[in-house]
Amino acid sequence: MHRSTIERRLSDGHQRLVRARTELAVIDEQLVVVNEMADDTRLRALVAETPVAAKEHDEASRQASALQRSRQALVDRIADLERRQDDLLERLVVGNG
Repeated sequence: MHRSTIERRLSDGHQRLVRARTELAVIDEQLVVVNEMADDTRLRALVAETPVAAKEHDEASRQASALQRSRQALVDRIADLERRQDDLLERLVVGNG
C-alpha cells in the first residue's frame, strides 16, 4: 500500500474517531439523565403501586437499556477504529523502515 493511501486512511480514521468520541460523550451525558429518570420512575412505581407507575418505570428502563446498548456498540466501534488506526500506523512505520 502506498504511503499516501495509508496517510489518507489514517486521516479519515482519525476524523471518524473524533466524531465517535464526541458522540460517546453525548451518549454518556444522556445516559446519566435517562438512568436518573429510570431510578425516579422505579421509586414512584414502588410507592404508588399502580399499573400506570409500573408502566412508566418499564418504559424508562427500556429506554435506559436501549441507550446502554447504543453506547456499547459505539464503544466497540471506537475500539475497532483504534485497531485499524494502529494497523495503519504500523504499516506506515514498517514501510519506512
